[in-house]
Amino acid sequence: MWDFFETIRHRHSIRQYQTDMPVEEEKLHAILETACSAPSAGDLQAYRITVVRDAGLRQALSQAASQQTFIADAPVCLVFSAEGDRSAGKYGERGRELYAVQDATIAAAYAQLAVVAAGMGSTWVGFFDEAEVSRIAQLDSGLRPIALLCIGYPAELPDATPRRRLDEIVTRL
Repeated sequence: MWDFFETIRHRHSIRQYQTDMPVEEEKLHAILETACSAPSAGDLQAYRITVVRDAGLRQALSQAASQQTFIADAPVCLVFSAEGDRSAGKYGERGRELYAVQDATIAAAYAQLAVVAAGMGSTWVGFFDEAEVSRIAQLDSGLRPIALLCIGYPAELPDATPRRRLDEIVTRL
């Protein structure tokens, strides 16, 4: 089993998936449990996760995301949605507009790392038509789709992309 830092180093955006290798239900369950273990504002977990396995719905999500075809190719697509009303009850408008979005993104990030630990790959998708994704994923009113996470077994091992130096990002006071 990899340690945490190896998991981080092995996370890459995967845009080609082995279509003949489905994601096992027990691995998907572990990924979802990990996502639900993520910290959230006030421990409210102001997000929802929609699991999309249906090929036709994944194809529709691909179209709603500017024809990013790998969404349809991945055997599973997770739709992470912010549940603003849940957070607003405790934190007001800032909770609705910010904390719920943060909760959904933190859960998605935890899921993304769990995917790597489970021996698979993923791609985070943030560019999509929100209204169309809401319709396709049959989201309840009040839910706002924040991220799609495509998961499956990689059919590619992309090269690591260059990262900015710490001194370009970090300010020490």
